[in-house]
Amino acid sequence: MSLASADISIKPTADPRLILALDEPDLAAARALVTSLGEHISFYKVGLTLLAQGGLKLSHELREQGKSVFQDWKLHDIGAQVEGAALACALGACDLLTVHAEPQVMSAALRGRDKAGQAGAGLKIIGVTVLTSLTDDDLNEMGYGVALGDLVLRRVDQAAAIGIDGVVASPLEAAMIRARVPKDFLIVTPGVRPYGADVDDQQRISTPQDALLSGASHLVVGRPISRAPDPAEAARNILAAIHNV
Repeated sequence: MSLASADISIKPTADPRLILALDEPDLAAARALVTSLGEHISFYKVGLTLLAQGGLKLSHELREQGKSVFQDWKLHDIGAQVEGAALACALGACDLLTVHAEPQVMSAALRGRDKAGQAGAGLKIIGVTVLTSLTDDDLNEMGYGVALGDLVLRRVDQAAAIGIDGVVASPLEAAMIRARVPKDFLIVTPGVRPYGADVDDQQRISTPQDALLSGASHLVVGRPISRAPDPAEAARNILAAIHNV
């Protein structure tokens, strides 16, 4: 299944640029949230908490409902393991797959997708540059010895050179990334918060409109929708905000 909007089965009010993070504690809660959102969301992110407890089955269920699926594995391992995992994802219910944006990891993921042949042609692979929960101080503590923005751009350049489909990055870095990558390069931005929403554990955030205007191709939104008193209404408000962007 392609990420292009024309190739995704979308209900009238959905927008494929908006990805709902299913960061729920269990499968029952995730399924209930999907049901409550109905036709408003066409693209879902399944993260590690759910992937560790039956998230692959959930991914197939979402596909059967005409949804697109972002499996947020953030793969980071030796080449053979990343290659095998990417192959499995390419043959499964996965439209968008994350790996850490390190050259050996990204190259191995591409090899895995290539092994799937035509069956894996619809899978998009994106590299995680720097987690949006991290700051310059965090990178210094980890021993990187490089400014956060410089590390992001280095990993973006490596991702583009290797040939993966895009990156995950903070919306605050979207503009500088868009200025140096091809037009069809995906920039998927978590850390998106509507005006007035809680920051939670995110450090580098932006509003949905500003993220898209800065060059983001997709927005990942979780708690501002999932923890709202009325998730469907919260989704409609964000959709209205980005409708003309």
